[in-house]
Amino acid sequence: MAAVCVRRSFLSQTLSGFRSAGSCGISAGGRSHLCRLQSGISVTSEAVVGKRSACWVKVSEHESIGRNFQNTQRGGGRGRGGGGGRVLWAAVAFSLFSRTDEDHRDEAERKQDELILLLKRAKLSVYYGELQAASGFLHQAIALAHQTHNNQAIIYTYSQMANLAYIQGQLDSAEKLFKAAMSFMLSGGMPQDNNAIIEMSLKLATIYAEQNKAELAEHGFRFCMESLEVKLQRQKEIPAEEQTEEQENLRKETRLLLGLCLDSRARYQASMLHLKQAAQDYQKALNICQQEQGETHPQTLVLMSDLATILDLQGCHDDALVLVQQAVDLSRSVGHPHQHVLLGNMAGILLHTGCLEDSVRFYQEALSLAQQAGDQEAVDHIYEGLKEREGRRKI
Repeated sequence: MAAVCVRRSFLSQTLSGFRSAGSCGISAGGRSHLCRLQSGISVTSEAVVGKRSACWVKVSEHESIGRNFQNTQRGGGRGRGGGGGRVLWAAVAFSLFSRTDEDHRDEAERKQDELILLLKRAKLSVYYGELQAASGFLHQAIALAHQTHNNQAIIYTYSQMANLAYIQGQLDSAEKLFKAAMSFMLSGGMPQDNNAIIEMSLKLATIYAEQNKAELAEHGFRFCMESLEVKLQRQKEIPAEEQTEEQENLRKETRLLLGLCLDSRARYQASMLHLKQAAQDYQKALNICQQEQGETHPQTLVLMSDLATILDLQGCHDDALVLVQQAVDLSRSVGHPHQHVLLGNMAGILLHTGCLEDSVRFYQEALSLAQQAGDQEAVDHIYEGLKEREGRRKI
């Protein structure tokens, strides 16, 4: 019961400042993106096409009216007087009515096509780093989505605008936009323990953490994890032989989302120097990722490295070295998109254990890979590590 109160309280707090999502002039803008940009609500071109199919149902109705009219015309031309005039009037009236209705249908389809195109252009602009262009496309898309009363497109576009604002560091705008999306989701009847709502709540908690709003951040993380744990407990109560494939997919998705929540809270705890709590959350997230994604999954290796870094900060250098060495070895065997980060972390841990020469060797390998990847942040971090190594050598 207490957990339910916490969940209701968090949603009421986060949405209390939101009033009119449709007319708020919120600008979107970009920053290093949240762990997952997909909101769980899928409003791709296929979803918008679903709306379009309803228009084609209306077309078939008009064709039926046309056929009935043709039958009437064929049967009504027997006399010479007013009967022919009535048929002529009916033909003119139907022609005007049908043309107007076709215009409406054509306009609706044109707007839906335009909406899909704007969203695709925004996505491509983000991919190529053209964030201002993406913002412009999304602003046009949200106006069109409201104009056509397409709630799915409104939710999707607001969430994309929020993500864009977040990666540009515009946290206040991101917060308002996420709340706007959540308001439409909840008013549309989506349960507050739906994974899409929880994931968006997690993004809000992350924003509050970056804004140093500790109470809201902690409340948000707690809401997300308690909601997911309750869902997982309900799913456990279903006998294995009665579980459908859809239920199993939902269980896995829910568990991975719990892992993401633990990972996010661990980073927050680490930033507050609550290292013991951070290590506990990282360990739980790592366990989930290993069980659901496998030992060699890229996220599993990142979590190993992150946990090793926390252990290193706690002074557990030997345990940290064993864990990060495992992560690096696995990353070499399968290939990893951020191998330079893992190597840099290992170099730092070797530095703290006093293995200065080994540390330099790994820093140099990490530096080469980071430069090839164009990861300037990692390059700067590696140079800081090399500078620290030079300082230790002089002691």
